[in-house]
Amino acid sequence: MNSNFAKILRFLLALILLVFGLNKFLFFMPMPELPEHAAEFMGSLKATGYVLPFVGVIEIFVGILLLMNKWVAFALLVLVPISINILLFHLFLDVPNIIGALLVVIFNIILIYKHWPRYTLLFH
Repeated sequence: MNSNFAKILRFLLALILLVFGLNKFLFFMPMPELPEHAAEFMGSLKATGYVLPFVGVIEIFVGILLLMNKWVAFALLVLVPISINILLFHLFLDVPNIIGALLVVIFNIILIYKHWPRYTLLFH
């Protein structure tokens, strides 16, 4: 479970989550030009006033847990709905920028697989 490969993936996933989570509050990276429907969707999420900040808090929380190597199995499960939604957003609304979403999902899946023995009690 603590192979170097898993440590590198956990660290990279933590960095991705921290950067994009913090960006939802600090705005240090400009928003890329999105296709019309994707921009409308993101505008709607921003207009709610709570969705993007809430997602940002969860991304930061999960990123910190992964970086500190604490509650990793829990953090990976918390990340599942977010990573799936990131992938679906890019799959349906912004295919040209799907690479980052694929990385998050693939890293999440691999790390869940690496921690699979911790999840077996959930399925009994």
